[in-house]
Amino acid sequence: MFIWGFTAVLGALISIGATELVWYRMLIASIVIFGYIKFKGISLKAKGKTILGLAGVGVLIALHWLTFFGAVKIANVSITLAMMSTGAFFTSILEPIFYKRKLIWYELVFGLLVICGLYLIFEVETRYTEGIIVALISALLAALFTLFNGKFAKKHNSVMISFYELLTGALFITVFLALSGTFDASFFQLQQMDWVYLLILATVCTAYAFIASVKVMKHLTPYTIMLTTNMEPVYGIILAFLILGDAEQMNTGFYLGAILILCTVILNGILKNARRRKAARALKNLETN
Repeated sequence: MFIWGFTAVLGALISIGATELVWYRMLIASIVIFGYIKFKGISLKAKGKTILGLAGVGVLIALHWLTFFGAVKIANVSITLAMMSTGAFFTSILEPIFYKRKLIWYELVFGLLVICGLYLIFEVETRYTEGIIVALISALLAALFTLFNGKFAKKHNSVMISFYELLTGALFITVFLALSGTFDASFFQLQQMDWVYLLILATVCTAYAFIASVKVMKHLTPYTIMLTTNMEPVYGIILAFLILGDAEQMNTGFYLGAILILCTVILNGILKNARRRKAARALKNLETN
């Protein structure tokens, strides 16, 4: 999460557009992972159905990063990361659908609190409305691909999953760029510092961090992953203010709304963990009896 905290800041520092940025990020990351696969002798064999599923998730990831960096470019790092805090809320709503369980009553209450937090942010930062909406879409997409990866991670190698998803995402954007006629000489003419930031973003913040995040899904639920991801806005907003300065300074209402969203998500996690511990104790007592 600490590494991902640098992602939005790097996106703001890189001068190219969001689409080009994500294309370079996914392509370089997939090449780095492929080199690691060859070095470690990791098998890429998988059933056609599995590869197709991973390809679909790869497109979701590409769309998530396109909207994420798009929001950074439209608004700023602080706005984007504050909206990403809603990812755990989206996951708590979608998990019952994916895992066929009933919706818990307090999830609806917390949902209303998240909406109140969003209202505070919208109210005071109306100049960033478009960026806020794009960032919310990004948070929803993040929740979706986390839920899908939660299922894939139980059965398959995290490195193999990461390679297929990142490569597919890069190919998806390649097709889009080719059809839009964007590929030309200027596309590959980047500033020197852009290359430096892109390499850091693609290797440390993507190849390594993505594999690690998929790997821990073998042990943690998608909701817990998204809840933990809410530390990214905390790190990211602090880093953005330190690195980017006054451009990231928001009104008081923004911070109140962001804190309300973050506190709601944390409280949701505390109640969920208490509920799981209670269920585990009840099951243990039943087995003992």
